[in-house]
Amino acid sequence: MTNYTPAEVFPPGEFIQEELDARGWTQGDFAAIIGRPIQVVNEIIAAKKAITADTAKAIGDAFGTGPDLWMNLESAWRLSQVDSADESIARRARLYSIAPLKEIVKRGWVRPTGDESELERNILRFMGVSSLDETPCFAAAARMSTSYGAFTPAQVAWLRHAADLAQSVDARPLIKSQFAKDVANIRQLAMNEADVRRIPRFLSELGVRLVLVEKLKGMKLDGAAFWLDESSPVVAISMRYDRIDHLWFVLGHELGHILYGDGQSFVDDELVGEDAADSELSEAERIADQFASELLVPKSELDDFINGIRPLYARNRIIDFANRMGVHPGIVVGQLQHRKEIGFWHSRPLLPKVTESLASAAMSDGWGRRPA
Repeated sequence: MTNYTPAEVFPPGEFIQEELDARGWTQGDFAAIIGRPIQVVNEIIAAKKAITADTAKAIGDAFGTGPDLWMNLESAWRLSQVDSADESIARRARLYSIAPLKEIVKRGWVRPTGDESELERNILRFMGVSSLDETPCFAAAARMSTSYGAFTPAQVAWLRHAADLAQSVDARPLIKSQFAKDVANIRQLAMNEADVRRIPRFLSELGVRLVLVEKLKGMKLDGAAFWLDESSPVVAISMRYDRIDHLWFVLGHELGHILYGDGQSFVDDELVGEDAADSELSEAERIADQFASELLVPKSELDDFINGIRPLYARNRIIDFANRMGVHPGIVVGQLQHRKEIGFWHSRPLLPKVTESLASAAMSDGWGRRPA
């Protein structure tokens, strides 16, 4: 018997009966050949009973076709008896593929509703697309043209929400020449952990809007720098790691993008993650990294400190060096860890958590807070 795909879908029992007739076998003969009760054979031929994998193998062995043909015929027949595809399921699947729907509804970024059509419209509007056929992306607004590709839906959702929040932050228009001169003064806020509360106001006076948005599940993203228009840059931070060194490095990195990016948009994954790979950094990322590292502790000073005490990084020596540099000791610890001079657990008491302090002063969403 030749394997073929029928033009119309018929129950596999009809093909079995044709084979029996061609061979001059009765249903009883066939039942004896494949080792099944005659009632089972009768019900399969009458399309009252489905062909199982074991029975398909037995039929294939009897007719010399193999089991696949009979399983395929059975599947095609059973599917033909099911109602046509439910379009609403396909639409829901697409909706879930373009947005982390449950999380953004739970976080209040999209208004919940029991009306599926209305929910779809709300999600599409939030993600910045007009139909389910579009792929959400994030781009600088107004006259900025740089757009992203290959972002995850969670990253796009996070960025769009950060941009929405930034619209409500008061900041003067950025004057780039003045920003380049004054941004280094932020180091005066890096000595004490309590001073992180002053960062949002300091940045707004320079023309930078700071927003904190707690990460979404599975969203490996530390921060972003983008522009609402040509004079309104935004720094958004997820605080994936609640440590003072992480805050200052990510903040410095994004400020570096603003200083050198000249209207570009940037999104930074794994800035200080354990799996960050320096070899994969673009030139723009390398420049931003260098700016962040040198913003608070000059490289020459850190090099001299390392060369003078390596490998005996006693905590009191780290504190003394930090005091001399005018920064919090945790910032020095973070740089030493990044350069792999000390292990991850070295001097952990010098790395205080700062998210709560900063979130209380910045436009923030998450950590039990909702934007005002």
